Amino acid sequence: MPLRSRLALLVATAVAVAVAAVSVACWLLTRAQLGEELDNTLRNTSAPPTLVQAALATCRSQDRVPENQRSGYAYIQVVLPDGTRCTAPESPPVQVKPQDLAVARGHRPDTLHSSVTDGGVEVRVRTQRQEIAGTVVAVSLSRPLTEIDSSLNRLALLLLGLAGAGVVAGGAAGLWVARAGLRPVDQLTSTVEHVARTEDLTVRIPAEGEDEIARLSRSFNAMTAALASSRDRQGQLIADAGHELRTPLTSLRTNIELLARSEETGRAIPPADRKALMASVKAQMTELASLIGDLQELSRPDAARPGPLEVVGMHDIARHALERARLRGPELTITAELAPWYVRAEPAALERAIVNVLDNAVKFSPPGGTVTVSLDRGVLTVGDQGPGIPADELPHVFERFWRSPSARSLPGSGLGLSIVARTVQHAGGTIALGPGPDGRGTVATVRLPGAPTPPPELTGPTDAG
Repeated sequence: MPLRSRLALLVATAVAVAVAAVSVACWLLTRAQLGEELDNTLRNTSAPPTLVQAALATCRSQDRVPENQRSGYAYIQVVLPDGTRCTAPESPPVQVKPQDLAVARGHRPDTLHSSVTDGGVEVRVRTQRQEIAGTVVAVSLSRPLTEIDSSLNRLALLLLGLAGAGVVAGGAAGLWVARAGLRPVDQLTSTVEHVARTEDLTVRIPAEGEDEIARLSRSFNAMTAALASSRDRQGQLIADAGHELRTPLTSLRTNIELLARSEETGRAIPPADRKALMASVKAQMTELASLIGDLQELSRPDAARPGPLEVVGMHDIARHALERARLRGPELTITAELAPWYVRAEPAALERAIVNVLDNAVKFSPPGGTVTVSLDRGVLTVGDQGPGIPADELPHVFERFWRSPSARSLPGSGLGLSIVARTVQHAGGTIALGPGPDGRGTVATVRLPGAPTPPPELTGPTDAG
């Protein structure tokens, strides 16, 4: 069943239940009120003595008046202590109840209860002691309940008609409300179907107000904007990757073609040139492998991290990264002061990030230069004596595939700092690059929040090498 039909049905059902509850309550209250008025009428009314004497006379003659011969506003009969009934003219006999006998025998002054006539008509009876010609007798006044029943039946028919009209009106109103209320949902549905059919992520839904539909529309707009941005970044990544892969692949193909031509023509390449050619092929293959690994790292969604976060010693990871950096720059002087600091991060990713920062410092440092590394209360600084980064290039250093013009001749893919920034952000930290204290070189600053309680097994000595 469509949503608008379900809403209309729910509204009609709610209206029907409400109208039924009100109608039943009204009918019950009316019946109680009419019954109370009838009882008050019987309490405030006394039988005329003449009719009572006529009832006694009828009782003596043993005559009975047929029930269809009735007149007046009430039935009158006299109840004797032995249970004998003496009915007034044109009053049908009413069955005597124990309460009536109690009044006739003087056990109680009066009583008010329900009974029936001999013909089966329900009546409301009030029996009280009354003095007639010096004699106290029990006189019963009764009124038929058909007076109330007829009024209640007419009221029930009226309420039933009103309930039916209310249900129909409620269903129509519910259908109208459902159509009006779901019109933005229809628009959203049409937009979603259009996006699914055409893959056009530029479509936006007008969102006005602060209701649920407007919030849903804004959420959909934000989702399509995020998807469009993701698709643009994906396309840009593919384009940048293709551009970066083209250079080593072209050089690798050229070198391989030279080797193949040498084999085909039988003209041997001089040993020194062949050795240099093979070294170039090996370097280009290494560069391709590194570039592909960096692309895989960046293409992984944020939720798909390589491993769970752990409490690790940042000083230990930095010490291991320093050992690798010293192997890559044996002609450099690398000094380090590492104070113990524990963080919550993925160990392998954090080590790779620190290695990338150190690699940049080693790569841009001049021969015989010095790289200074310090770790103090979660702040890791790596300074070099290289050419530095111009101020207008600093905003771009963490962009994928961006490389400074001065670094284009050096090996690298331009992805290292992007991976570092991503890893540091996953660990809840920040990274920044800036000039050295004297305006020379570059200082990389990595800040990571400390872990709440470092485990005892991660304690280690301070490295000041």
